[in-house]
Amino acid sequence: MSTITTIKDGVGQSVRRPDGIPKVKGEFAYSSDMWAEDMLWGATLRSPHPRARIRAIHLGKALAIPGVHAVLTHEDVPGRKLYGLEHIDQPVLAIDQVRYQGEPVAIVAADHPETARRAADRIEVDYEELEPLTDPEYALDPASPPLHAGGNLLRHVHIAHGDEPGEADVVVSGEYEVGMQDQAFLGPESGLAVPAEDGGIDLWIATQWLHVDRDQVAACLDLPVAKVRFTLAGVGGAFGGREDVSMQAHACLLALHTGRPVKMVYGREESFFGHVHRHPAWMRYEHGADRDGRLRYIKCRILLDGGAYASSSGAVVSNAAAFALGPYDVPSARIDSYVVYTDNPPCGAMRGFGAVQTCFAHEAQMDKLAAALGMDPVQLRLRNAMVTGTSMPTGAPINCPAPVAELLRSVRSRPLPDAGGGLPGGIANVTRGEGVVRGVGYAVGFKNVGFSEGFDDFSTARVRLSVAGGEPLVEVHTAAAEVGQGLVTVMGQIARTELNVQNVLVLPADTQVGSAGSSSASRQTHMTGGAVQAACRAVREELERRGGEIGDGIEETREYHHRPTQPLDALGQGDAHVTFAFAAHRAVVDVDTELGLVRVVEIATAQDVGKAMNPLAVEGQIEGGIAQGLGLALMEEIQVVDGLVRNASFTDYLIPTVLDMPPVELDILELGDPDSPYGLRGIGEPPTISSTPAVVAALRAATGKPLARVPVRPDDMVGL
Repeated sequence: MSTITTIKDGVGQSVRRPDGIPKVKGEFAYSSDMWAEDMLWGATLRSPHPRARIRAIHLGKALAIPGVHAVLTHEDVPGRKLYGLEHIDQPVLAIDQVRYQGEPVAIVAADHPETARRAADRIEVDYEELEPLTDPEYALDPASPPLHAGGNLLRHVHIAHGDEPGEADVVVSGEYEVGMQDQAFLGPESGLAVPAEDGGIDLWIATQWLHVDRDQVAACLDLPVAKVRFTLAGVGGAFGGREDVSMQAHACLLALHTGRPVKMVYGREESFFGHVHRHPAWMRYEHGADRDGRLRYIKCRILLDGGAYASSSGAVVSNAAAFALGPYDVPSARIDSYVVYTDNPPCGAMRGFGAVQTCFAHEAQMDKLAAALGMDPVQLRLRNAMVTGTSMPTGAPINCPAPVAELLRSVRSRPLPDAGGGLPGGIANVTRGEGVVRGVGYAVGFKNVGFSEGFDDFSTARVRLSVAGGEPLVEVHTAAAEVGQGLVTVMGQIARTELNVQNVLVLPADTQVGSAGSSSASRQTHMTGGAVQAACRAVREELERRGGEIGDGIEETREYHHRPTQPLDALGQGDAHVTFAFAAHRAVVDVDTELGLVRVVEIATAQDVGKAMNPLAVEGQIEGGIAQGLGLALMEEIQVVDGLVRNASFTDYLIPTVLDMPPVELDILELGDPDSPYGLRGIGEPPTISSTPAVVAALRAATGKPLARVPVRPDDMVGL
C-alpha cells in the first residue's frame, strides 16, 4: 500500500465538507439542540453591577417555586472555587464580591427553562455597590484601588531591540485607539451535563479546548480527571470566544447536585456577558526614518484593557508587543506593552490575538510617514519589508518565507474596480452622489502560528485501519475542536493521502484521547494535521511490516510537537515564536463625505498559506476573516459606559451582512513552511489583521481625516 497524492478527496483538493449540507439545510445538531431523558434546565443569576461587595444571598423565594430542583452558590462548589487559563483568578460563582457586570452569582436547575429563569430572578442578593475602576490608564496608577491581590497590572512586556533610538531625518507620531470587539459567533454558549454511574460527569459542550476545560472543571468539582469526560458538541463559531470556561462548571455542578441531566443555553444578551472579548487598546507610536524612507527606529507604548479577570491577557499583551513594529526591518525599537485589570468585561482571545490592535497603529503610522516623506505608501512599505532572516524585535530571525514585498506587489498590481456600482448607504442615501469620494488604502500584517514563549504545544491523534464491508476503513480520533474552520475535512484529506484509503471516518472529538490543544492561534491544521499525518505513517509502516495484511486492524497513536520556543527575557528577547503567517490587503471605498456613509467597493488580498490543503476552504477562511476586519473598521464595538454594557444584542451590536461585504479578489501563495506538515501555514488570523487598517487607510484617502480610532463612525468623516 503505497502513498499517493492523487487519491480522490486528498490533500490539495477542494473537498466537500461533511457538515456542509446539514448546516445549509438546518439539520446539523448544534450543542443547543441536545436533549436527554429527565433533563433539567439551568439558568444563571448575574450581577447587575460592575463592582460590588456581596453582603448576603437569600435563596428562599427561588427554592419555593414549584419545579425548581437546585439553587447553588459558591458555597456549593466542592473543590477549587476559582479557575482560569493563565491565572487561577476567576470565581466559579462570585464569593464575596463581583468585579464586572454579568459576573455569575448563583445558578438554578428547574424542569422548564422559563421556571429556571424566573427562579434566578427571585434570588435576593444584598449588594454594597462600589465605585467601579473602568479607566485602564488609572488602573496603572499605584494609587488606584487594587482589584486583585497582586494589583491591577497583569503584565508588562518591555522590548529593547537594537541600539538606543537616535536621530532621524523625519519623525512622525500618533495616538491610536481600538474599541472592544465581540466574536459574535452565531451559536450561543450551551452544553448538556449528564451524571454518570461512577460518580463522575459527562459533558457535551461547544468549546475550543476540551482538555483544558476538563482540567479546570475537574478541579472545581473535586473529581479526578478520569471521572470528568467531555465530548465536543456542534459548535456554531468561536473565534476565541470559547477558549475560556463559561457554563461548563455550572452545568456539571447542577447535574451532580440533582442527579439528573442539566442543559444550559445562553440567550444572545447573556452570551455577551458569558464570554471574553477583544481587548480595547490605546497606543502611542513614534516612527523615525531617513529621507529615503528607510526606518531608523520605532518607539511605542501599548495599553490593553484586560477587564476583570486574566483569561489569556498575558499572551495577548506579549503578542501585541512582539508584532508592534509590523512586518518591517527596523534596526532599533523600544516597546512597552501593558495589560491591566479593570471592572470592565473580561477580555481574552479573539482572532488576531494582539496583532490586530497593533497592526491598525503601525500601518497608520506608515501612511503618515509616507505623507511626510512625499512617498507612495506602498513604496515605503516595500523599502522596509522584512525578508527571511530579518530579526524580530524579540531578537529571533524569521526562518520561514517572509514574502512581504511579494504580497504587497500582488495587491497593488490588481486592476482597480470601475467607478459606479451604487451609492454609500444604498437606498438610504438621500443625495445624488455629489459628495461621494473614492479612496484606496493598503496594509500588510503578520502573526505567529501556534503557542509561544516556551509553551509545550502539541496535539495527539489516534488512527485505526481496519476492514469494514470488505473495504479498508480509516478511523481518525482526536480531541481537536471543529469550530467551523473545516478541520474535520482536512483530517480526512490527510488520512486519505497518507494511507491511500478512500473511506475515512473522523470520530467525535472527546477527552478519551490525548489533548489536541486549542482551536486557536491558527494552529490546529498545523498541529493536529501533523499528529494525524504521523499516526497514519506509523500505521503504514506497520502495514508494510505485515506485508500488506490488515488482519484484525492496526491502530497507532502519535503526538506532534513543534520546535521548542523560549520565554521572553527582561528585555523582551528570545526565540518566542514557532513560525509566522503574512497577508496584505488593498481596500477601495466610496465615502459620502456629507453624510459619513461608506461603501466598501472591493478588497483585494494576497496571503501565503504555505500549502492550500483545501483551496475552497482557504478562500472561505480568508473571506470570513476579512468580514471581521471590515466589521472592526466600520461598525463593531461593544459600548461600555462606567462598566455597563449598553448594546448586548445583534440589534445594537452591528456586524457586517451580505450587503456590507464587497467582492474579494485574492491571490494565494504556497511558498511552503520548512517546519510544518506539507509546508502548510495557519490561515484564519491574517485576513482579519491587515484588512481593518486597509479599510481605514482608504477612508483617510477619501476624506483627508486622521481617523485614529476604530470603528470609524459617520461623524468622524464629516464636518471640521
